[in-house]
Amino acid sequence: MVRSSRVQIDKDEKKVLIQLQKNSKDSIETISKHCGFSRQKVWRIIKRLEASGLIWGYTAIFNEEKIGLEHFMLMVKRTAKQLEEKTVDIIISRKLEDLVAELGITIESSFYVHGEYDWVLTFTAEDLKQAKKFSDSLVALHPGVIEKITIMQTLMFIKKQYILNPDRKKLKEFL
Repeated sequence: MVRSSRVQIDKDEKKVLIQLQKNSKDSIETISKHCGFSRQKVWRIIKRLEASGLIWGYTAIFNEEKIGLEHFMLMVKRTAKQLEEKTVDIIISRKLEDLVAELGITIESSFYVHGEYDWVLTFTAEDLKQAKKFSDSLVALHPGVIEKITIMQTLMFIKKQYILNPDRKKLKEFL
């Protein structure tokens, strides 16, 4: 059997990734049909992507409103002051996870960004009051490090994690 070139392997991996993004719960057989590959090939590609760390994990997309939660984005601008090693260690250690567990908040995503803000977190909370407690706790966890925090509440997702909201017609209520 002829070995595939690196370019072809990359193309095949991208095909599988696109199908996983559409619905990671699809069976290997369904993914293989969409890609035009054998089941064994898709299985090998997925295992290789997981082993290389390209695929970090899988998740379910759900409607927060239906379980009594609201979705927020918190944007953090830090001061120009150089971070102490202790502060960096706290950030890396994910001590924040303990803090949010106490508050009943779940962090969906956390990322370091370039632009007006330095850090963005997306999370779910019961209400704006709980989200503000989280914001205040974050400032207390990192004293003298945060210059500004902005909280934005998500009113409605049109698309989330590559998936169109099946109830997106509800957007008319907001417009």
